[in-house]
Amino acid sequence: MKKEVFYSILGSLLAVSVLASIGCKKQEEGKKLKFPEKSITMICPWAAGGGTDAILRALSAAAEKDLGVTITVENKTGGAGAIGHAAIKNAKPDGYTVGMITFELNSLPPQGLIDFTYADYDPLIRVNSDAATLTVKADAPYNTIAEFVEYCKQNPNAVSIGNSAPGSVWHIGAGLLANETGIQVKHIAFEGAGPAVTALAGGHIQAVTVSLAEVKSQLDAGNVKCLGLMDAKRSELYPDIPTFTEEGYPIVYSTWRGLALPKGVNPEIRSILVDAFTKAENNPDFVEKARNMNLQLAYLPPDQFTEFLKENYDAVSKTLKETHLLDE
Repeated sequence: MKKEVFYSILGSLLAVSVLASIGCKKQEEGKKLKFPEKSITMICPWAAGGGTDAILRALSAAAEKDLGVTITVENKTGGAGAIGHAAIKNAKPDGYTVGMITFELNSLPPQGLIDFTYADYDPLIRVNSDAATLTVKADAPYNTIAEFVEYCKQNPNAVSIGNSAPGSVWHIGAGLLANETGIQVKHIAFEGAGPAVTALAGGHIQAVTVSLAEVKSQLDAGNVKCLGLMDAKRSELYPDIPTFTEEGYPIVYSTWRGLALPKGVNPEIRSILVDAFTKAENNPDFVEKARNMNLQLAYLPPDQFTEFLKENYDAVSKTLKETHLLDE
């Protein structure tokens, strides 16, 4: 075979190979994943009116702009958050069901109240972290943490503290308060912080240990007063509320919230959702809404959020044992 013919055939084969490669690439691009193509369901394990519901709806609204579809928030309450968290875990892993996981995902397993943990989810992002307050009715006979503690010591078990269900973050917060100050109180369970705050404003209980964001509306209306904040520093929006540490009680305690998927969602879909909700978290409108609600943003990407969940699980298990809430 002459060299000219050989090189001519070789050139033709290379040309065919290149054209085939281009064709395959175009075919792959044509098959590029299209997500989302319909509305997304966002599960909230807590009742409407609480901090979890408020920040989730604001974040979902911001993410809708990037995803181009409606995000419908569904409140699945009950079992101290167990019902909603189970619904997220058991959802079809197609990316069309996302959920907000909360502190209780790490507090319920040590109590034997659920048989799953953070390891049964694919974390997306951590959204925020909020410190607990000690909030009482506006006309309560105590105006400082010290006066509240003294009243409780003189009247053991006379004060009822509302929380967002047994074993929830705010139940543990009340237990930590009682343990650190040496007081005896009654713990009253509600299906979320919103109902607990409503009960406080109505005079049905004497205190709550929920976040500042969750008492904000009643506080602004003058129906309740905050005696202290379990944070390392004072709130920017309410600088007159002292921290527990300032008042001589070294208690720093907060909740956290984040987004997660059931195990098994396509990694490409998961990446699309991470990007969308990360953008939403940084959206100026969302940031401003969070600030106005006094919700403290504390973003973490998937890998760091996963590490945080493990560390927090270990810390919560230790706190539960030290406060003896597991013995109640």
